[in-house]
Amino acid sequence: MPELQRLRADHAPAVLAFELANRAYFAASVTDRGDSYFERFSDRYDALLAEQEAGICAFHVLVDEDGSVLGRFNLFDLVEGGSADLGYRVAQHVAGQGVATATVEELCRLAASRHGLRMLRAATSDENIASQKVLAKAGFVPVGRALPSEIGGKQGTWYERTLTPAD
Repeated sequence: MPELQRLRADHAPAVLAFELANRAYFAASVTDRGDSYFERFSDRYDALLAEQEAGICAFHVLVDEDGSVLGRFNLFDLVEGGSADLGYRVAQHVAGQGVATATVEELCRLAASRHGLRMLRAATSDENIASQKVLAKAGFVPVGRALPSEIGGKQGTWYERTLTPAD
């Protein structure tokens, strides 16, 4: 069974492999990270771990039994007892199998229980129908238009989900 794990330093090689293997797939629905992301991956990864340590963000990876990364599920701009923004991406070979929905639901429970959050927000482009479906299935509702600057230069929608301690 895949396991949602808090991002750690030893995940770096698997995360890089995941990003490289799925780069073209991701670029079809979100802005490509660019060559510099991969050239400076180690520095960027260390910065993510520092943000997590500071309590600004909470980064997670969905790890398969063989140690490979199936997805990334992140909480950005954490406000303890308040809200955070959700971002996620899953590997092409598991897309459409319910992996994203199940893991977003699990992350909602962690956001409420571990971080005391009451609300999560997520934005997706109008073209990213799969992400819209994941958010709807996970209990998110549309709340307004997202600016192109908020989602990689594309038109889109913000979604929210209210969390309860029972989540």
